[in-house]
Amino acid sequence: MADKSIPHVSVNYARTGRSKKSNELGMRVMQERAYEKRGEQYLLIKSPPASGKSRALMFIALDKLHNQGLTQAIIVVPEKSIGASFNNEPLRQFGFWADWQVEPKWNLCNAPGEDGGKVNSVKAFLASNDKVLVCTHATLRFAVDRFGVAAFDNRLIAVDEFHHVSANPDNKLGAHLGQFLARNKVHIVAMTGSYFRGDAVAVLTPQDEANFETITYTYYEQLNGYEYLKTLDIGYYFYSGAYSNEILSVLDPNEKTIIHIPNVNSRESTKDKIKEVEHIIEELGSWKGIDPETGFHLVEASNGKIIKIADLVDDDAARRDKVSTALKLPEAKHNRDHVDIIIALGMAKEGFDWIWCEHALTVGYRSSLTEIIQIIGRATRDAKGKTHARFTNLIAEPNAEEEAVVDAVNDTLKAIAASLLMEQVLAPRFNFTPKNKQSGPVDGYDYGENGYDPKSSNVGFNESTGQFQIEIKGLVAPKSDDAQRICQEDLNEVITAFVQDKTTLERGLFDQEMVPEELTQVRMATIVKEKYPELDDEDQEAVRQHAIAALNLTQKAKEVVNGSDELQKSGSTALIDGVRKFAMDVRDLDIDLIDRINPFNEAYAVLSKAMTEESLKQVAAVISAKRINLSLEDARMLAKRALTFKQERNRLPSLTSQDPWEKRMAEGIAYLQQKAKEAKGD
Repeated sequence: MADKSIPHVSVNYARTGRSKKSNELGMRVMQERAYEKRGEQYLLIKSPPASGKSRALMFIALDKLHNQGLTQAIIVVPEKSIGASFNNEPLRQFGFWADWQVEPKWNLCNAPGEDGGKVNSVKAFLASNDKVLVCTHATLRFAVDRFGVAAFDNRLIAVDEFHHVSANPDNKLGAHLGQFLARNKVHIVAMTGSYFRGDAVAVLTPQDEANFETITYTYYEQLNGYEYLKTLDIGYYFYSGAYSNEILSVLDPNEKTIIHIPNVNSRESTKDKIKEVEHIIEELGSWKGIDPETGFHLVEASNGKIIKIADLVDDDAARRDKVSTALKLPEAKHNRDHVDIIIALGMAKEGFDWIWCEHALTVGYRSSLTEIIQIIGRATRDAKGKTHARFTNLIAEPNAEEEAVVDAVNDTLKAIAASLLMEQVLAPRFNFTPKNKQSGPVDGYDYGENGYDPKSSNVGFNESTGQFQIEIKGLVAPKSDDAQRICQEDLNEVITAFVQDKTTLERGLFDQEMVPEELTQVRMATIVKEKYPELDDEDQEAVRQHAIAALNLTQKAKEVVNGSDELQKSGSTALIDGVRKFAMDVRDLDIDLIDRINPFNEAYAVLSKAMTEESLKQVAAVISAKRINLSLEDARMLAKRALTFKQERNRLPSLTSQDPWEKRMAEGIAYLQQKAKEAKGD
């Protein structure tokens, strides 16, 4: 099995218990951080699943209602099942000055609605003296369409799972949000565990996002602050044939597991979801019937153990609802043995809470990277005795006889994109600063045994926040407030756009003639320019350099961790040790060194081990057959880099240079010169 496990990252955490400790008001670290910004009109909370966003909103909403003069709070969630996260909470019991209470009739995720529908209930609530309403995104959209944005003046609009919003003009919720911002008469709290979308469309336009104060709480901080969960593995597994025949290669019946079978329209599906579930059950052991109270399947494994399996794929709504209800019983949270395996298709993802889950096993590539983050979040709850969690994605490998080989290749590329992105999401935060004469140590950071060295680049680490402060020679510092915010808060969004870019993936993995700088300088520069057109050239370059530095440092740290027995055996924070070791070994980090690293090399190396030689050749052939020639935009970008090269070396790049990057810049100039001649008719 090991030789089939591909793009894989294993991250160890220190388990400080910090993220679960409460202050005197009953707030955990993330909630306290958000509450400190409660006076802001527009708040954006970026925080992983299970980090306590719902309760953070309760604290903020209560303050806005009692101390900031707002009349009502409207909480909107993407689906009805998530509405339960905002049920009554006795916050006084834990030290806060008020309890969270929602009248049953105003939780429209549970209540049927009055006067002929939920939209009418929204109207009735707006006219009432009650304080809190909970409804779905859809209900809010319809209500705004019917009553207009002015009807919501002087209220708090809190949007949970904010990544459902999009800057796309066709996204109604996004359009309404823009109207609320333009009118400027409401307060908005937006919350999400993954501030990017699978379709690569921005969640907010840069102009709208600039209105928000951002609170970022990273996956790293959350996991590092747990009491029990210490290690998280992210891995992919390519298989041939039917997935149901190979699923036991990665499914351990002794692990608490959520299995997401493929969508019936995906190529991994057999087109018969019921038979797929039956086959999985048969593979696990001998069926002994159904528990009459819970509806769970009872299966006897080869070792005699009875496995309880919850089937959420069943087409019979009554049976499925019975199982779903059983999963929400208090026993599910307090009794590890309440259920062993959950099999789902579209359920048990966003907002689903089963703290005992140790393995999220997903069949078929998910087109949305956000969905992958959400599924992984099912396994990253902290629970007593649970020290290890993993996410596995089963993907059909390209086959020489397969007609849909292009789809297979695309899924392969997307899997690598998801792997690279997750490595970044799991990493600690990097604060990059230019190394110059004015550089000095930053309070709270440890610079190693010898302390801060003013003569060389330094790497500092803040133990309490899990943040690195890294000095890099030649780094461009962001000037504008927007650019500074992007470099501090949004680097993962920039990296997401980069690793989701098909051209980047194809060339980074399979173009033998590609030099790393072409990806890190030209392609990333184009992506930053498209994503943040309002920034000037210098700020765009600053964002590009910061994003590439963050991506490459994470990749190099992973290589160091994978290649060092000492680090693999350490029970502490392996990825942090990897960053420290790489940075200290290099001593002086500079932007040229950062740009020269191809972030896809490691993925390619692991991929080449994981797939058959025939499959790998097939992928390379598909990519080579449609290799993209130099575009006008890329040529302009190369020529721009060539001017920087000339300023540094007092000469233009040479077409005959032995340095492939210098030669590529020269080709960009030659391409533009040729186009200019053609335009003149020469």
